[in-house]
Amino acid sequence: MGLALDDLVAIDVHTHAEVSRDGRTALSPELLAASEKYFGAHGHRNPTVDEIAAHYRERRMAAVVFTVDAEHATGHPRIANEEVAQNCAEHPDVLIPFASVDPWKGRAGAREARRLVERHGVRGFKFHPSLQGFAPNDPMAYPLYEVIEELGVPALFHSGQTGIGAGVPGGGGIRLKYSDPMLVDDVAVDFPQLRIVLAHPSFPWQDEALAVATHKPHVHIDLSGWSPKYFPPQLVRYANTLLQDKVLFGSDYPVITPDRWLADFDALEIKPAVRPKILKLNAARLLGLDTTTPERA
Repeated sequence: MGLALDDLVAIDVHTHAEVSRDGRTALSPELLAASEKYFGAHGHRNPTVDEIAAHYRERRMAAVVFTVDAEHATGHPRIANEEVAQNCAEHPDVLIPFASVDPWKGRAGAREARRLVERHGVRGFKFHPSLQGFAPNDPMAYPLYEVIEELGVPALFHSGQTGIGAGVPGGGGIRLKYSDPMLVDDVAVDFPQLRIVLAHPSFPWQDEALAVATHKPHVHIDLSGWSPKYFPPQLVRYANTLLQDKVLFGSDYPVITPDRWLADFDALEIKPAVRPKILKLNAARLLGLDTTTPERA
């Protein structure tokens, strides 16, 4: 049984598979602890993919699930994309598998991306430039983008500050500059048919993210990683107007739960006609779950 779109109340486009079936974590203990402290998620336990499925099924939501492959920059072994995809395939009513391929793997990474889509049902790719230690517009990543564009699946880029490494001396070696959304603007120019998502309110580059998303027709913004009560006013204004068809619900689960995110989102002054677009319809169209054209509010 696949996704029953009409039965879903929302699609969360940003959740993390932080632990493998054998108990390995996607981040080193130091970086994981820094992230938990940054988000005030002390003592939370990283759920398995099966537990993510149960969490979202109970709420009648679907979730995009991914890990982050940052082996080159961190030296920490990744959780296998194949494992995440297989686990998601066991819950096709609620989970949508994305993958993460370290851009430093070059053409070998591009071959892996093709295999993951064609053989394992992966529906998109996650990049975390700061954690992976690369500028999105570095040509070394272009063979990977070429394959993703050809396959017609989205590429989701972390943007703005990150809780990973926050408070650790030297930020744990993580450079914030790589997550400036203007670097992704070059990618949108060089790969004009690539569907791109700028993840998170892009502090301190929110205006840059809004500019890229309004200028480039295939660039979207997800709202994960922040409680909506802290959204900058210009982000809310654009979500209500020019970007109403390109803004997506994302939580950043497990560090932010969909329950907390949605409770705070309810308090925002979002037009009634725009709310279902942000919560479900825009993601459904981006992911190929629905091809209808939305009406403008």
